[in-house]
Amino acid sequence: MTFHIITIFPNLFESYLADSMMKRAIASKNISVKFYNPRDFTTNKHNKVDDIPYGGGPGMIMTVQPIIDAWKKARGRSQKKKFKTIILSPGGTEFTTAYAKQSVKKYTDIIFICGRYEGIDARVKKIIDKQAEEVSIGNYVLTGGELAAMVMIDSISRQVDGVLGNKQSLEEERISSHEMYTRPLVVEHQGKKYTVPDVLQSGNHKLIDEWRNHH
Repeated sequence: MTFHIITIFPNLFESYLADSMMKRAIASKNISVKFYNPRDFTTNKHNKVDDIPYGGGPGMIMTVQPIIDAWKKARGRSQKKKFKTIILSPGGTEFTTAYAKQSVKKYTDIIFICGRYEGIDARVKKIIDKQAEEVSIGNYVLTGGELAAMVMIDSISRQVDGVLGNKQSLEEERISSHEMYTRPLVVEHQGKKYTVPDVLQSGNHKLIDEWRNHH
């Protein structure tokens, strides 16, 4: 799986991609991440990627041309790759684990268009047409699409074979619980003892699964 990220702030991804699961996934070539800065595709001398909104209002809107040219570069000419373009938007389709799974099954490449300021000129989606979808990670507004892209890349990458090493590490594929315990058996704090539930010590996996279904 290759992720193509269109953003004017590519450095925001550096620390996230340089550690833990993402670092290993990139090193093992199970995934790859490429960046396209709209400022590199501008045609004005100041590398300006935004302008004032028609109809008035505060803030600035990201302009069409630099984003579309960056998208064309990311899209390339390969006919063998299966692309999906995602425009990060608080009003888009809700992102879920099911969405992540389907993305891995259907596509080889995903392009993320990260907006900033007041948003992206609506004609970007109209030009890309059926190849683009607006997607949201929640009913709230972020400063830009970069954090949302990181969330989605993390979730989608987990579904790629080889990224986690052991498929059983996928919590969504097994009976899991929000309530987890590890050693020691008893923790003492301010004179009070906190112990692990008896059922988790029983060795009875049927009862353990039932407990985890309710906790």
